[in-house]
Amino acid sequence: AILVPILARLLYFSISRKREYLADASGVRLSRYPEGLASALEKISDTKLNLESANKVTAPMYIINPLKKKSMKISNLSSTHPPITERVRILRAMQHGANYSNYQQAYSTVRGGGSVIPKSGMADTEEIGIRSATTGKAAAKRGKATQRKMGDIMMAVNDYSFIPCACGVKLKVPPTYKKKLVSCPKCGKQHAV
Repeated sequence: AILVPILARLLYFSISRKREYLADASGVRLSRYPEGLASALEKISDTKLNLESANKVTAPMYIINPLKKKSMKISNLSSTHPPITERVRILRAMQHGANYSNYQQAYSTVRGGGSVIPKSGMADTEEIGIRSATTGKAAAKRGKATQRKMGDIMMAVNDYSFIPCACGVKLKVPPTYKKKLVSCPKCGKQHAV
């Protein structure tokens, strides 16, 4: 009767830590950028902000343990989160791809064995390459193109009409536009709405 609650609590902590590893594996698979996730974890762990709204109930919902004091060394057995340094080492050990089996391989290398990915995840053999960081003009250009596409999607949802002009301009006509013709601002050609 005395040991069962203690063992149940240790099992709870273990499951919470496994959930964090699985979240990292899913994040890498989605972003294909383990270095970016590792860098983000380091920045989050270095924050000096005090999370006053965090408590024992909400602690498992945070990316890092919000209750761990910087000056205290809490045992890994009683933590709902694995050590950030270990999570970062696992992410940085991913060299060959970003799928679940690559994460499992990095996890086993850093931890010295063990398994965190379920068999159903390991059955996924799709090759997912790791993307590199993009900087400079190419990244800015890609960002603007993505922003433009998102704007076009929102306009399409709001019943805008899209009229391509021969000069390369795409006219975006709102549904409240009442005239029969619209002229291209670049070349001046008239288009029927």
